[in-house]
Amino acid sequence: MLEVRMDREPALSPSDMASQALKGLDALAVARLLVEIGQRLVLAGENPYKARSYTRAAESLLLLSEPLEDVIATGRLQEIPGVGAALSETIQRLHREGLTPRLEALRAEVPVGVLELLAIPNLRPQKVLNLYRKLGITSVDELEAACRQDRLKAAKGFGPAFQDKVLTGIGLMRRSHGQRLIHRAGEHLSILEANLRRSHPELTRIVPAGDFRRGSELVSDLALVAETPAHAGIEVVNLTEGAKVWLTDRRRYGVALVLATGSSEHIDELRSLAERRGLRLDERELYRGEHLVDCVDEKDVYAALDLPFIEPELREGRGEIALAAARRLPELVADQDIRGLLHCHTDFSDGSNTLEEMAEATRAKGYEYFGVADHSKTASYAGGHSVERVADQHKLADELNARYQGRFRILKGIESDILEDGSLDYPDEVLARFDFVVASVHSRFRLDAKTQTERILQAVSNPFTTILGHMTGRLLRRREGYQIDIEKVLEACARHGVAVEINAHPQRLDLDWRWHQRALDLGCMFSINPDAHSANELDLTSWGVVMARKGGIPPDRVLNCLGRDELVRYLTKRATLQAMSH
Repeated sequence: MLEVRMDREPALSPSDMASQALKGLDALAVARLLVEIGQRLVLAGENPYKARSYTRAAESLLLLSEPLEDVIATGRLQEIPGVGAALSETIQRLHREGLTPRLEALRAEVPVGVLELLAIPNLRPQKVLNLYRKLGITSVDELEAACRQDRLKAAKGFGPAFQDKVLTGIGLMRRSHGQRLIHRAGEHLSILEANLRRSHPELTRIVPAGDFRRGSELVSDLALVAETPAHAGIEVVNLTEGAKVWLTDRRRYGVALVLATGSSEHIDELRSLAERRGLRLDERELYRGEHLVDCVDEKDVYAALDLPFIEPELREGRGEIALAAARRLPELVADQDIRGLLHCHTDFSDGSNTLEEMAEATRAKGYEYFGVADHSKTASYAGGHSVERVADQHKLADELNARYQGRFRILKGIESDILEDGSLDYPDEVLARFDFVVASVHSRFRLDAKTQTERILQAVSNPFTTILGHMTGRLLRRREGYQIDIEKVLEACARHGVAVEINAHPQRLDLDWRWHQRALDLGCMFSINPDAHSANELDLTSWGVVMARKGGIPPDRVLNCLGRDELVRYLTKRATLQAMSH
């Protein structure tokens, strides 16, 4: 049987820690101390990667499915992801004593409440320290009150604009409390699954569920479903920090997976449909009269309700059950439909790898083409291309393409900044040299909605624009998107044949999936782009595919589902039309 542990406990004071340390701190208490060390290292100006290592180790501890003392006793600490020899020693000392000399020294520098401020988006550690040292602010509530009372201006560097920024950040922090970016949730679930398989070998068919399985961009429900011979029914067991596992037998596994995946609206509609069809779907089983309906798989649940299988990403209660009943569910794009990558960066601008390294990594993954789209000249902060650098990169691309002899192709693109007036930041004769152009906003985010919309509409109408990049500019949990009339922009994209980017970077996932169906109805094409800045980020494409599936997008509406030759013909045709329009 799995150990049941509290989801949340009150924060422990140092004296509580010392008392509990007599019997050894549990994983939750040690994890909190590791997070505290990481935060204090950030404030102390230590290497951010070192500070992050403490947080990652803490996250792994929180997903243990067995007591920390057992892991320590059997010498398996370094089997935990992110825990090396040094962190293993730290964890053991924290477990035994509740403190380390370094933590004790760091605690003397700032009060614990100051650490709360680090969670406010876009508030840098140095600013946090200054707020404490100059104004004595030691909590988020104190900072919010000071901003609302216009008290920050007493110290240099904390004027009205800063106060507005802080209040916006506090609001965003509170709205996203308890949520994880989807890729982080995936990492946590993978660790939890591995822990369960190791500590409970009797569990089989362990599958992620919750809003992660539905492809939500922000995940608040860390859930797994597991089959076990020890159960006759469904039991939900809470693990540390909100994670839970649904335990069930083989006959009810499909029901458990449907219920654990949700959403609540989808489940409510299924229950109503079941009732209309003479069945009963409760919290444990599916019945026809008094007889249990065997559901060893999710498909059995939907089949019993006379429905085709509904993909998890669609289960949001947004009309998918009516579409299923009418046999009109969309064919969803899948990873294997993506034929090549567009919008990737190299060391010609702010990427980590060379053009050749990025192309070879893309080719090794089985793709047919690599679309380089480094930053343009206005993005000087990101090493944006001068016109001379454009020529150098194109020459290199031609040399590599000659070597590939038609088996693979580098497409010459650019991520061109949309200037405030809506123009792109190269003259037409330079834009004409590219195979494709991703037009993106990278500045002046605070323009009013009308001005910002007109700016983007102007860029979309430019005959050289192929793809509109990250339409709203949002950064999940860090920055709201800028204000635009999305409906008008989508209409313009459809009218001018400009593909709408689904930026697959987990911090963006922009355009939001809730707008995908409207874009489809208007006739838009999409492009699922990793916005990769290194070879390691090419696989981010999969998160964009998840978002496209959640938005109901089929492969025939995705630009980079075209094969190499078909895409080249498409781009050539656009270039011909551009030349004719000029």
